[in-house]
Amino acid sequence: MADVLDGLSVGMFLVDADGRIVHANAAGRVVLAAGDVLCCEAGRLAALEDGPDKNLRDALAAAGNDNTKAATLSLTARGGTRYVASVLPLAAGARRRARKAHAVAAAIFLNKAALNARPFAGSIAETYKLTPTELRILFAIVEVGGVPEVAKAVGVAESTVKTHLGRLFEKTRSSRQADLVKIVAAFSNSLVR
Repeated sequence: MADVLDGLSVGMFLVDADGRIVHANAAGRVVLAAGDVLCCEAGRLAALEDGPDKNLRDALAAAGNDNTKAATLSLTARGGTRYVASVLPLAAGARRRARKAHAVAAAIFLNKAALNARPFAGSIAETYKLTPTELRILFAIVEVGGVPEVAKAVGVAESTVKTHLGRLFEKTRSSRQADLVKIVAAFSNSLVR
């Protein structure tokens, strides 16, 4: 099984209910060695930023609940690269056994947020009733970053980006750019549906 997991191109971590790393695949070990988005602290998987680390700990704590569903977290590396971490709890019976035996309670998959979501652009636009310009701004937010950077990359004024961003928040019922990244990642991430 370890050989199969090592063959995945995304970082993958199997953790117990306390977040202790039971197994990291080859791509996951590369992520940990780089130390710019996730790290290993006293054997536990941790995000480098406080807010995302709290979200990760909360998601792992929730993985012990029988009604827990998958969680998607937005992470930013030191260099500004955005990542999406998908926390997939085990089935309820396996979680109960994991609490007792300190065995695997959840699998975490780490992908760069700049996934190739373009094939899903039509589905995203249809789902949220986005105009072509709103869709272009959405992808620029995911791939480039904040308002000033998007304005420069797209070649429009910052006020224009802010206007479209407001419409995106309204149509997607979100309030943060990180939420928009999660939405795009969810469409392109076949691990979480």
